[in-house]
Amino acid sequence: QVQLVESGGGLAQPGGSLRLSCAASGRTISMYYMYWFRQAPGKEREFVAAISWIDSSTDYADSVKGRFTISRDNAKNTVYLQMNTLKPEDTAVYYCAADRIYDIRRTDLYDYWGQGTQVTVSS
Repeated sequence: QVQLVESGGGLAQPGGSLRLSCAASGRTISMYYMYWFRQAPGKEREFVAAISWIDSSTDYADSVKGRFTISRDNAKNTVYLQMNTLKPEDTAVYYCAADRIYDIRRTDLYDYWGQGTQVTVSS
């Protein structure tokens, strides 16, 4: 069993930055694909970023490419999301997730989810 706990959310100004962390406990995540999703009020859950356990290759939603960076530190059992040049439309609850296979379309099958952390971008 893996427990995922997100942190680092909060209020940021447009153009500002935040770094989200997702700390795992219970088991190592060294052999899991790790994901970040977000959900804004009244909208569907949206894929943000993913990182492979095999080679640390990454995948991003078009809306965040060039602004967000996902990374992982297996020694710390933690995945990060560095968010730069934030926009109001980035406002959402951000969730991390872990799964043994890679398929961003089947989030219903993911093994583990965190509780989410709120990110608000506003002037």
